[in-house]
Amino acid sequence: MPLYEHVFLARQDVSAQQVEEMTTQFKGVIEGLGGKVTKTESWGVKSLSFRIRKNRKAHFTLLNVDAPAAALSEVERQERIHEDVLRFMTIRVEEHEEGPSAMMRKSDRDDRGERGDRGFGFGGGGGGGRFDRGDRGDRPRRDRGPREDSGDDAVVETAATED
Repeated sequence: MPLYEHVFLARQDVSAQQVEEMTTQFKGVIEGLGGKVTKTESWGVKSLSFRIRKNRKAHFTLLNVDAPAAALSEVERQERIHEDVLRFMTIRVEEHEEGPSAMMRKSDRDDRGERGDRGFGFGGGGGGGRFDRGDRGDRPRRDRGPREDSGDDAVVETAATED
């Protein structure tokens, strides 16, 4: 049978127990249609990059599934109908990842030391400002003031002489 990784996002205001019940319900559908769920991970409540149906956070849950395509289609159909499921995604994989997923592993940024230290001596900011741009070459400098060749001065002079 094909292998899948299935992730669904549940609304932030449902409890962890309700998310666990949803997971059990979806596992039951998969097992009822001849498949099996090899691993279940709850990633907890995480911030979303953008609002989805007025939600800024969501409960993330991963299911590693070994099931026929019809079983996943039925689970996706039920998730589409379920009002507490914001989004879901299913990906077919060649093999399931052993051990904890990348979301559950401690990331390398925690090993760098203080949060926000990028090596430039500045706090936070995401990459060090303009130091990551490199050389911009020989471009003409753009001044912010009025341009000399715009003719703005000529308009002012003619208006003053007509009085």
